[in-house]
Amino acid sequence: MKILDQYILRRFLYNFFSSFFILIVIFIFQGIWLFIDDLAGKGLGMVIIGKFIFYFIPTLIDKVLPLTVLLSSILTFGTFAENYEFAAMKASGISLQRGMRSLIVFVLFLGLVTFFFANDVIPKSEQKMFNLRRNIAKVKPAAAITEGVFSDFEGTGEGMNIKVDKKYGEQDRFLDNVIIHKKTKQNINNRVIKAKSGELISSEESDIIQLVLKDGNYYEEVIPKDTKESRKQPFAKSNFETYTINIDISELNEQDLEEDQNITTNKMKNVGRLIKDIDSLRENNLEKVTAFSKNVVTRMGAFPIKISKDSVENKSVITPPEKAEETKIDSIITVDAFLGNLEIYEQIQVMKKAQNEISSILNTVKSKKEELQSRYKFYNSHILSLHQKYALALSCIILFFVGAPLGAIIRKGGLGLPMVVAIILFLTYYFIGVFAGNYAKEGNIHPAIGAWLPTLIMLPLGVSLTRRATADKGLIGFGHFIDRIKLLFKKKEKEAEDQ
Repeated sequence: MKILDQYILRRFLYNFFSSFFILIVIFIFQGIWLFIDDLAGKGLGMVIIGKFIFYFIPTLIDKVLPLTVLLSSILTFGTFAENYEFAAMKASGISLQRGMRSLIVFVLFLGLVTFFFANDVIPKSEQKMFNLRRNIAKVKPAAAITEGVFSDFEGTGEGMNIKVDKKYGEQDRFLDNVIIHKKTKQNINNRVIKAKSGELISSEESDIIQLVLKDGNYYEEVIPKDTKESRKQPFAKSNFETYTINIDISELNEQDLEEDQNITTNKMKNVGRLIKDIDSLRENNLEKVTAFSKNVVTRMGAFPIKISKDSVENKSVITPPEKAEETKIDSIITVDAFLGNLEIYEQIQVMKKAQNEISSILNTVKSKKEELQSRYKFYNSHILSLHQKYALALSCIILFFVGAPLGAIIRKGGLGLPMVVAIILFLTYYFIGVFAGNYAKEGNIHPAIGAWLPTLIMLPLGVSLTRRATADKGLIGFGHFIDRIKLLFKKKEKEAEDQ
């Protein structure tokens, strides 16, 4: 049996590493295609591009490894079944489960290695790749600008965000339809600059980069010292034909491309960090919601705090006759009754004030709702990432139990039908995970369900396929239903003959 186990393991490892190498190359080219605009034509050099690819490879493990396990298991057991090697094993009294024993041990070990990658290697690779792109953007300012979205443009002292519709020319120096949000020292956007075109002018001998904008407008929010004046929301506006922004990059000349920045996203955190941040985010979100609800209740005044009653019950109070007339019941019962006691101009003032108060509260609630939604989306993404690390390790094991019996059932080797079947199953698994993850981030389903849903769907499929392969049944058991239908017709014919 040791010889047979070694033979099956060698065949599986050959298919596993061959499939892994082919798939990782395909996914690398697909990933580089996404970042080609940020890397090509920036004068970065092959060493920096090589580092970027090296850091990018581990981030593909969550896609490549499950597909590799599925494809290699289908290839291995499909070849065994096609060459009647399984028939020889069964004739010798070796079942499918016994033939899979050595591979089960390997797949369990692979699950542990996968969890190690998901917990330690992938977060570090995400952080390294993020920092490398960030630092490249500092050294090469044109690389910091992405077409169609707002990008952080480093090195301006105060800082700013830039959005352009198109970059072109040598090293992408020319810009079309530029929108700039300049920041204050408190990191608040209070200035907006719009221009139809722009140009980045730099020189190797100078520490200054000039951003020359043409044919645009300049808006700035003025913050007066007097609070009464701030209610008027003053601002300044001007038009320009040419506007130049000087960017001092003297501090960036010695920029280290390997410098680590703070961890900012959930993909850059391991299990310990995620658990710690989930607790702190949950407490912080609850504090934000509680404080905001108290603020809204106080502003509305519609839910006054009840004054606690005196603990001494049935205490009789004798009201003096001279004060009896002062004790009166409030005569205002409805809003209409209250407005009826006012003059027309007073009614208009009261209604306008109420309308303004309601509009102000509604705007506050809407803006706060967006902030809280983004906070809870960030919180849900942390829970999703935590469970995805465990689900990825288990998915490799479950997909093996899907692919191995499936290969024994379809009885085809090579890269034809097994490749098609593996891709269809993996795309089903992958897209279920993508949709479930998006629903989980938005709060439509629990993040734990979003992480485990594709794996839980593949689990009964693996159990069913394993049982069918063990019993030498086909992929779809129509024969069982056909036999029952034939038996039903035979019974009816017999009953008709007896009558």
